[in-house]
Amino acid sequence: MTQIGTKCVQAGYRPQNGEPRQIPIIQSTTFRYESSAAMGKLFDLEASGYFYSRLQNPTADTVAAKICELEGGTAAMLTSSGQAANFFAVFNICSAGDHVVASSAIYGGTFNLFAVTMKRMGIEFTFVKPDCSDEELEAAFQPNTKAVFGETVANPALAVLDIERFAQVAHSHGVPLIIDNTFPTPVNCRPFEWGADIVTHSTTKYMDGHGSQVGGAIVDSGKFDWTAQSEKFPGLTTPDASYHGIVYVEKFGQGGAFITKCVAQLMRDFGASPAPMNAFLLNFGLESLHLRMKRHCENAQKVAEFLEARPEVAWVNYAGLKSSPYYELAQKYMPNGTCGVVSFGLVGGRDAAEVFMSKLQIAQIATHVADARTCVLHPANATHRQLSEAELEACGVGADLIRLSCGIEDADDLIADLAQALETK
Repeated sequence: MTQIGTKCVQAGYRPQNGEPRQIPIIQSTTFRYESSAAMGKLFDLEASGYFYSRLQNPTADTVAAKICELEGGTAAMLTSSGQAANFFAVFNICSAGDHVVASSAIYGGTFNLFAVTMKRMGIEFTFVKPDCSDEELEAAFQPNTKAVFGETVANPALAVLDIERFAQVAHSHGVPLIIDNTFPTPVNCRPFEWGADIVTHSTTKYMDGHGSQVGGAIVDSGKFDWTAQSEKFPGLTTPDASYHGIVYVEKFGQGGAFITKCVAQLMRDFGASPAPMNAFLLNFGLESLHLRMKRHCENAQKVAEFLEARPEVAWVNYAGLKSSPYYELAQKYMPNGTCGVVSFGLVGGRDAAEVFMSKLQIAQIATHVADARTCVLHPANATHRQLSEAELEACGVGADLIRLSCGIEDADDLIADLAQALETK
């Protein structure tokens, strides 16, 4: 079987004789056809091809095919952001009056998307702690529940989801498990192997790895049987009037229905499409993903161990530490490492965090995470600023939490930078 590193470099694009070695950037909104009849087949989903880049573009599809192969899925698509990917993945099977069970330990922007924006659309969410009991998880389900959502490694709480357990409970209720796999990437974890059905990514993070493009991805495992309880998923199992009565599962099969509907309906109507140039830049990041993830994890492990030994540090959260409550789960799902992000708090609390961050020289204060350069953020004052104290607590993001994203610099330099910031009064 082809190894993950080879897939990072080679998957998705196989140039033929005389074709460009690098994937072409098809920077075009439209595509020419010799007859309206030929184009009409595309609009009717009777033929494959391209007619307008708001829906699909060859460059984006080439990169999506690589991510699909990395995750072990049957179909994939790119979106303009990770936020769009999560919205599409849920909204593709939910509508007003439906319900979703979600882990409370998720990225603040996703929490707000679910708890505020999608609630206004008539979709209700029940949030459960990732380490909730089986009884608490079961109690969250309702007759109108359509999906379960979680993050492999939560941003920034760094809670590790028990994917297999959540998948089993989701399937017992006849609904899919959607997993945001942004932090580990498929290099460190492939949720489909543990029962997940749909995987999403913010490709802005490690997949890009250089802070050069904002993007997202959705991958379908092709394993979930949408017809087993077809009444739960009418969008996939009943005729779509906007495409002359096509039934997606009948036309495109179990492995293609979800992504085809997501493109044909949601991308058509919301237009959250990635720029071809962004997809091209993303591919550069994917080619070195397997190399960078190893270095990110090595650096984070060393930094976490350093911080844990410092008297100025009140607590450290990193699943690679044996003191972490998520250590065993991390060893199960991500034995080669989780990610390069470490969260911690200082003895002086929120005020000490602000002073400490201002003293850092290598680590840059930035509303970003998971790229080649080390960056630091105080989520309660930035990405999670819109959440109440109770919501921060539910997400596992205390007011004192510092999120440190270890880049691929030399670990000794990162530790020296942290040391001087801790020692500076």
